[in-house]
Amino acid sequence: MKSLGICAGASTLKATVIDFSGNKPEIISNQSITHESNPRTAFISLLDKFSPGDISYCTLTGRNFRNIVNLTSVTEPEALEAGLKYLHTIGVTQTFDSLISLGAENFIVYNLDKHQCISSIETGNKCASGTGDFFLQQIRRMGLTITEAVECANDPNPYKVSGRCSVFCKSDCTHTLNKGIPVGRVSAGLCRMIADKILDLLEKSPGKNIIAVGGVTLNPVVMNMIREAGVNLYIPPYSDTFESLGAAWHAYKKKVKFIKPEPLIAESHISFRTHLPLLKAADKVTFETIKKSQAEKGDTLIVGLDVGSTTTKAVALREKDNAIVAQIYLRTNGNPVQASRDCYRELLQQLPQGSTIKGLGTTGSGRHIAGLHAGTPYIINEIIAHATAAAFFDPEVDTIFEIGGQDAKYTYLTNGVPSDYAMNEACSAGTGSFLEEAAYESLGINYKEIQE
Repeated sequence: MKSLGICAGASTLKATVIDFSGNKPEIISNQSITHESNPRTAFISLLDKFSPGDISYCTLTGRNFRNIVNLTSVTEPEALEAGLKYLHTIGVTQTFDSLISLGAENFIVYNLDKHQCISSIETGNKCASGTGDFFLQQIRRMGLTITEAVECANDPNPYKVSGRCSVFCKSDCTHTLNKGIPVGRVSAGLCRMIADKILDLLEKSPGKNIIAVGGVTLNPVVMNMIREAGVNLYIPPYSDTFESLGAAWHAYKKKVKFIKPEPLIAESHISFRTHLPLLKAADKVTFETIKKSQAEKGDTLIVGLDVGSTTTKAVALREKDNAIVAQIYLRTNGNPVQASRDCYRELLQQLPQGSTIKGLGTTGSGRHIAGLHAGTPYIINEIIAHATAAAFFDPEVDTIFEIGGQDAKYTYLTNGVPSDYAMNEACSAGTGSFLEEAAYESLGINYKEIQE
């Protein structure tokens, strides 16, 4: 006799099967898959692995998605309470003051009474900074796997990053890396920020005996930081799938029969206000560019390098006619020096033997470390770079708006010289990287396909 529990989370689907045919309950299957912002398809695929002929009972838990699935479901608090009851069957006799759920999108504290039932629920703010998905986003930007990020996060000197806002923190990490701070210090700083957020939330617990569940419990650096703060922290077996385990236990105790309904998922209709396609306004935009040409032996060239928060770009201009004779556009990947070297290598492959590079200018958030690495005195801030380029195309231009990977800037020119400017301070909401990540993580759309 087997019972199936499924948890439909913010970024993953988790399924646990408990076999009750022996002398004691045994977990025989436990899996977690990312649904890549398409929970419907992933859920149908997951459920196809289980047959009513093999599974006797089934219950679903999770957030909003469970409400459109035609299976019996319970709330996450009910699943967590059932999971606590399961722990008694495997010999866990400790009582806890609170259970903290450390998930992909939020952290929640469930305070427990003397019977280990939930008595109250405490949440932090709605910002996703410091949650599981946020950590994964940041380490991907640094080109690290989870294992690599956790290993290097043991750096004893964590770099302090902002924890009050997810986009502020992302900006902190990006600009810090572009200044040459080692990834180990940044990873350790991220873990420290996550641990501090958890500890702030645990201030709402009536005691120090805490059981932690959720994917973040798999990060030993964060868990050790919490223990070092004096918290008596217990991480149960299957902590990352504790809700689905609880759902399976609930299904067995309540004898919730597993029947695959038709249709499995109810139709839902959501309407959004739409705007006209941007292409409708294409006739209102004038695109300016510099002519492109092939470099020849004996040409004198000047290289411009823009080391941005998200991408690094380089061009080689021919001095005699300002023609672009080589160009490259690469990802920075949190390593401005390596990105600069990759750009130099690509430019050289496009240039013939016998051409001379007369000078190199750097700009962008990583301009200082790139300029230091290259040994050039021509380190130019983005405001001046934008103004110079804009005035080159139109001497009468007076306003520049620039939307970059992390920064958005407004510059006002007087006679081709910047006289006023404003930027988005530390927040990167609405910038290129924000658009890229939102499109990919929420809609599964690659940044190269957004314009389509």
